[in-house]
Amino acid sequence: MKVDNPFDFDSDPFHQYLGLTLEETREDYARIRLNIHADTPTGIGGSVNGGVLSTMIDMAAVPAVFTNIRAGSEPAGTADLQITYLRQAHGSWIDAEAKVIKRGRQLCTIHVDINNDKGILCATGRVLYALRTVG
Repeated sequence: MKVDNPFDFDSDPFHQYLGLTLEETREDYARIRLNIHADTPTGIGGSVNGGVLSTMIDMAAVPAVFTNIRAGSEPAGTADLQITYLRQAHGSWIDAEAKVIKRGRQLCTIHVDINNDKGILCATGRVLYALRTVG
């Protein structure tokens, strides 16, 4: 069952502050973009701050989960998040692509890759997203 996102991703003030936009969704998939600007928090060598990359992994997982929530379930939040930083993230934008790799009754497992505007993999992560039964 396909369920529309219960929120407007692009109008969220936190997403706007960071420069995040929802670029694409389909069943069990979402892609968000960070448009890098003068106010983007930076890390070593002017790269995108690691906390921002971690946030992108979390934020990309949510709309991927929402594309296909089972009847009788509702989102309950992130239960676990892991990230591996592979290289500094530089460019005019970076994308986080989230793919749901397993849906259980209480947890979804989502794999997320972050690539820069040249298609180079900068970080990878895994999110466990909790669901609860309603009714």
